[in-house]
Amino acid sequence: MSSGPTKGDAIVRFIPDERHAMARRIIDFTTDKRFVQRARELRTIEAMVTMYCRGHGHERESGAKLCQECAALFEYATRRLERCVFGDAKPTCANCLVHCYTEDMRERVRVVMRWAGPRMLLRHPILAIRHQLDGRRASPTLPAKPARRRASSDN
Repeated sequence: MSSGPTKGDAIVRFIPDERHAMARRIIDFTTDKRFVQRARELRTIEAMVTMYCRGHGHERESGAKLCQECAALFEYATRRLERCVFGDAKPTCANCLVHCYTEDMRERVRVVMRWAGPRMLLRHPILAIRHQLDGRRASPTLPAKPARRRASSDN
């Protein structure tokens, strides 16, 4: 019997919340089999943003991995990735039917990816190739919305 989580188990953490008596339940999706693709995509965007930040000489606070602007962009991308409506069947953002990024953030991510993309083949070749292969997958369709019932005027 093993006491730790296995590869297919999700890691559940409880974070105390000052506003509520109950602790918030957070599931790390890096070890759950359902979220392997999203975890890889998160590593890819992190690598791209880190390369962009370092390559452009952005000023970072001591000990920080990213400057404030790049850290905000990465946090935004992380939130969007965690809340994706497609789950792990998520296509790459360029092929997605739902554009969940705001217009300015989409442009910022496009600039980062355009700069870091070619460099990814040298620094992170496996992530780059997997990202290219993911981009060739067909994007899933959204589930159909239930039909609304209209009030009939039989009277």
